[in-house]
Amino acid sequence: MGVRGADVVIVRACLRGGLGGSPTAVVDEGAWSEEERRRVPGLAGTSHAVFVSVRGERDGVPEVALRFFTSEGELPACGHGTVAALAYLAGRAAEYRATLRTAGRVFAGWCVREGTRVEAAFDPGAVDLREPSAVESALVLPALGLAPDPAPAGLRVASVGRSRLLVPVPSRAVLAALDPDLERLRAACDRVDLLGCYVYSTPEPDGRLAARMFAPSIGVAEDIANANSTACLAADLAGRGVTGIAVDMGDSLGSPATVDARAQQGPSGLVVQVGGSAEVTGRVRLP
Repeated sequence: MGVRGADVVIVRACLRGGLGGSPTAVVDEGAWSEEERRRVPGLAGTSHAVFVSVRGERDGVPEVALRFFTSEGELPACGHGTVAALAYLAGRAAEYRATLRTAGRVFAGWCVREGTRVEAAFDPGAVDLREPSAVESALVLPALGLAPDPAPAGLRVASVGRSRLLVPVPSRAVLAALDPDLERLRAACDRVDLLGCYVYSTPEPDGRLAARMFAPSIGVAEDIANANSTACLAADLAGRGVTGIAVDMGDSLGSPATVDARAQQGPSGLVVQVGGSAEVTGRVRLP
């Protein structure tokens, strides 16, 4: 199978009020080379592509393998790509559940239809959190246009597969004004092996906040929506008494998006759920 003439479904994931969202290419799995997979997002006009393969059923629940790509290569996980895959897999069903398999783990995903859209969510897995090193802060924060000394309180390195830096700022206005040096940021993230930086405003009392995700190291200058980083933030804020967040993203890119996440203690530790609203918006044939 080659790229030319391939059918790709476009799903807008993590909509806000039915608008915006992150356009994501969803492709049925086939005999694609690594190079061909990397070309799909650019040809489809999206930042990411997810390749979907239904592997049968177990106990009446479909088992689905997912692989995620940007123009830079394969990712071990992609939150909004998972939301997009669930919306695609659900078809016209009122409800849909699946066991999802990625490169590193197996987890549950589900969605409920609301008109032409679905509300999708999944288990992002255990979130690893740690304090950043002095070197990480000194390299990354100036590339964002922020002072490294003193480092912002609440700065964290978080991972659900690959590490990223969670960076708090005081307000939405400060967040909106950020103008990072993307080349410098990429070099800094590459040096300390970070996926990118998720910068977020102080949560409001109801858990609403805004965020921007800069990930030039994977070929995405700024992500319209980033569900896995939102899951990481939910896990971090749970330790400060915040159990649910709704994160507005994409405004700086003209495509408003919202990612929802919850975190609470379960019998074996913290349990996080993350997701958003999604809609299949079209199908394209790659040139």
